[in-house]
Amino acid sequence: MPEAGAPFRIESTEHTGITVSSLDDALSFWSGVMGFEHLYTWDFDDSSFLGELVGVKTAAARIAMVKGPGHLIELLEYRSPDDRRVLKPRSCDIGSVHVAFRVENLDALLMRARAAGWKAVSKVQTVESGERTGLRLVYVRGPDGLTVEFLEYPKDLLAATP
Repeated sequence: MPEAGAPFRIESTEHTGITVSSLDDALSFWSGVMGFEHLYTWDFDDSSFLGELVGVKTAAARIAMVKGPGHLIELLEYRSPDDRRVLKPRSCDIGSVHVAFRVENLDALLMRARAAGWKAVSKVQTVESGERTGLRLVYVRGPDGLTVEFLEYPKDLLAATP
């Protein structure tokens, strides 16, 4: 076993995993609305592999991977154990996580997301001063409580942004 001080390197971000109530509904949003490519779906029955990996005995799930620009999203629909809970934390609650996407034509995307049952938590906000002046952004929450952030950079700021 390597020592605690041994050097290491993070090579890249692999994916973001999101637990959902319905894999079919989630795929409809991520592929249909967001335009991500559905790469595959795996079915894990109650297996020691999945249970050991996630630290939940008797875990069984259907898992799908979708690919968007520069990032993978793993969607997980657990079928067991029976004592699963639905948590819908607010953005200020400890443990809340969001995924942010830089988009083009924010208003069109918001209309499509709204039609799929996702709701903006506020009106679109626009940065009015500083180095990000003109940036438009909004948090959108899905039926399962997942929050995503959409950011639309103005053309002049986009040219100077990595």
